[in-house]
Amino acid sequence: MSSVLEPSWNARRPAAARGLRAATVLLLASLAACSSSGSAPLTFDLTAPETRVRGGVIGQVLVAEPVAVQALSDQRILVKERGGAVSALGEGQWADSLPRLVQTRLIQTLENTAGIRSVARSNSGIAGDVQLATEIRSFQVEVPANEAVVEISAKVVSDRAGRVVTGRVFRASVPVAQVNAAAVAPALDQALSIVLVDMARWIGGASARVAASDAATNPPVSTAAVQ
Repeated sequence: MSSVLEPSWNARRPAAARGLRAATVLLLASLAACSSSGSAPLTFDLTAPETRVRGGVIGQVLVAEPVAVQALSDQRILVKERGGAVSALGEGQWADSLPRLVQTRLIQTLENTAGIRSVARSNSGIAGDVQLATEIRSFQVEVPANEAVVEISAKVVSDRAGRVVTGRVFRASVPVAQVNAAAVAPALDQALSIVLVDMARWIGGASARVAASDAATNPPVSTAAVQ
């Protein structure tokens, strides 16, 4: 009897194994689908203020990509606690690395500044009259104050004189109702707009300092002395 039933049992066993494998594959596929359908981080952009800024007459301005510490060099939206600990809001990110994004919006803001003939990136190969070098010092929401804080230091460098003509630190803060990406990103954008407008006015007014620096470095040659 057992010799008759044995083959029948073995014949059914592979089918059961195949069914188990099929069920396992379906389960794994289901888990993968659940994982892939999880909420992806929201992507936020920064905007250039549309305010038409007035300033002194200045020539070609070259804008270098801002330098920043590692925490401020990627796409994360940061939260800084009172003790100095820094974390990221996982549900949101910037549309590009923060330094590149700030550089782009700064160029667009300067292009709206009356008196500046043209603006370009410092690595564009275009000759310039002055170069704007910046550093992002703060770009985060600070808790428990719940403020979006943007701080950027800037230096105007005369290409002709080869030295820093003037420098200044720009800072703005905007209250944040809730510490989440949907509330923090627009507040940081608003704070950056304040900084960019102030910076554009300042650069437009720096033309006199640049001219004075160039004159001191390259004084005019006296005609009498040449004769």
